[in-house]
Amino acid sequence: MRVVLLGPNGQLGHDVQRACAEAGEPFELVPLARDRLDVSVAGAVERVLGETSFDAVLNCIGTNAEDMEDNATLAFSINTHAVKAMARVCAAKGARFVHLSTDYVFGGDTARARPFREDDPTAPVNVYGASKAMGETLVRLVCEDAIVLRVAALFGVAGSRSNSGGNFVETAIRVAREKGALQVVDDQTISPTSTADVARILSRVLREGCEPGIYHAVNSGITTRFAFACEIVRRVGVDATVTPCSSADYPSRIMRPRYTPLDNAKVSAAFGPPPPWQDALDRYLRAKGHAGGAAA
Repeated sequence: MRVVLLGPNGQLGHDVQRACAEAGEPFELVPLARDRLDVSVAGAVERVLGETSFDAVLNCIGTNAEDMEDNATLAFSINTHAVKAMARVCAAKGARFVHLSTDYVFGGDTARARPFREDDPTAPVNVYGASKAMGETLVRLVCEDAIVLRVAALFGVAGSRSNSGGNFVETAIRVAREKGALQVVDDQTISPTSTADVARILSRVLREGCEPGIYHAVNSGITTRFAFACEIVRRVGVDATVTPCSSADYPSRIMRPRYTPLDNAKVSAAFGPPPPWQDALDRYLRAKGHAGGAAA
């Protein structure tokens, strides 16, 4: 089986390639980075994928939410129109399309206090979330053999290219070490998720198959960003103070959702329960050489 991997240089794409290698390379990965396929260019998806032989396409292209807020045209070009074109080419070739989406398709339900299931109505509160939600809809309209995996609050050893090679974990560690103190919002509840664990799920989706549809591929357990930062600092052993603040105290170019934890019961039934986020964090810190830091 030949699988085209879009976004191979991002933190998730990096771990997908690693998971494939760890599984004994049960399928052939064909990485297509931006220098070979710039999905923001009109007609590029149809041309490049149309000329490529494959059995499945795995779309791991990531975009920065704040950057997208300032450029809605680019956001919908990458996250909606290009994604629809990918799905359409897959349908024409009789290939499977696996698309990565986000918890940011939710957020408008401000009274929410229960993790979102796959069939809950979407209600994005920013441009990035809106472009991803529309992309999901179009994928399912044009390609019958499509799987949408929603992920959330990702952290991976390669770092996010849209975040200058960093992620929330690295930022918390850096600020804690440099300043000895950091403030983190306590009114945003999330599902912290390791890209390594998402990559293992993706590998099984491609090897074993599953019913088309939407799945929530997140680590088990939920927490606030503040509590997540506290655990990061504690486990690394940095001598730093972490204090809570509200979103109103933390200026941002975009509105960020208050509550977006995802219920992973469906993916758990298909492939077994993903590990708790605390376990994923420990593995990440060991892989990055952070565990037992200088102040431990």
